Amino acid sequence: MTMEKDTREKIIKMIRREVVPAMGCTEPVAVALCVAKAVETLGTLPDSIELGLSGNIIKNAMGVGIPGTGMIGLPIAVALGALIGKSEYGLEVLRDVTPKALEEGRQFINEGRIRIKHLPCTPSNLHIEVIARKKVSDDDEIKSETVISGSHTNFVLVRLNDEILYKEEEGVTSAEGNDDVELTMAMVYRFAMEAPLEEIDFILEAGRINKAAADTALSGDYGHSLGATIRRNGRHLFGDTPLEHIICLTSAACDARMGGAPISVMSNSGSGNQGITCTLPVISYAEDMQATEEQTTRALILSHLTSIYIKQSLGRLSALCGCVVASTGASAGLVYLMGGDFNRICAAIKNMVANLTGMICDGAKPACAMKISSGVSTAVMSAMLAMNGKCVTEAEGIVAADIDRTIHNLTMIGRDAMQETDRLVLQIMVDK
Repeated sequence: MTMEKDTREKIIKMIRREVVPAMGCTEPVAVALCVAKAVETLGTLPDSIELGLSGNIIKNAMGVGIPGTGMIGLPIAVALGALIGKSEYGLEVLRDVTPKALEEGRQFINEGRIRIKHLPCTPSNLHIEVIARKKVSDDDEIKSETVISGSHTNFVLVRLNDEILYKEEEGVTSAEGNDDVELTMAMVYRFAMEAPLEEIDFILEAGRINKAAADTALSGDYGHSLGATIRRNGRHLFGDTPLEHIICLTSAACDARMGGAPISVMSNSGSGNQGITCTLPVISYAEDMQATEEQTTRALILSHLTSIYIKQSLGRLSALCGCVVASTGASAGLVYLMGGDFNRICAAIKNMVANLTGMICDGAKPACAMKISSGVSTAVMSAMLAMNGKCVTEAEGIVAADIDRTIHNLTMIGRDAMQETDRLVLQIMVDK
């Protein structure tokens, strides 16, 4: 029995919303987006900008390169969001950076116009509050307030002085959607295998964009240059093999993104690194195996939608490294390209959960390329084991007999059990 058209259309809508271009790390970019909206609402460049941020936003913005600036961290993202940011660009809000804007941004920072504080208690671990102020006389000022919460582009409040221009209704998260399908792994697989090709071939754009990001890094020097190092110096260890190609391409795209290259990548669930990790192992292996366009398309959909499914119960940001989620999706896509069926895909996912669960997220940074390389190499290993009939059993660790129970065991650990880990990681990072 084929999937109902209404369900299929809802899933396509969800994928199109969750798999979108993003320039730069999505946490500082989301902050820049919130600032840009505040300045647009104010109607003039503010004298000061006050920000209140959840811990996960601060953690993921401290050490990451901001595209086209050669600088890291929140201050330059805030300044450029105010100076050249356009909220209509969404997660590409900083795409109009110029040398002149960068110099003005440095001056904006040096004038002490930006104040940032940590909000320990927020309704979401992805929460951004911005107040922009402009003095109009000795006794009067105008101010705007914008709030993003729940997801990277989800504005829940826009206010000018005392006038509320927009406020999200309580219990409604417009960016998430109220009619999203509650996925299961069986539903993910059915959709990937059955959806008409013309309805899902848009996912091939993720391969084009993310491979271009990898090519940028391989011809330049970004982050720790892990991808370029493997390409230049690692072939005597890895050989000229599909595994080398997968690790090289995937880590290179992350090098470029975390190193501040002025390029966009196709993200997944609000994360560019997750989008890279869902995409490039599949694209690389498909090219090596000379897969058809249909096989490549269905493998990409399987990888991306598996990641979206896991994030439904994990949440946008957590103490669990996103490469765990995305490389699990990639492993599913690899099994499909290897000729595996649903049972082997489930086996690969269980193998991934048995191996990578617990890898911490200690913020977005150039070293993320190393974590991603660990994730995708594990994805290949897990897929190989699955194709050889090997699967971690329910007698071992947190793996359950049921695939959905296994996935939810993973997300419970990342969402609930690792909260204290998250607090300690942030404390360590701030105290440095």
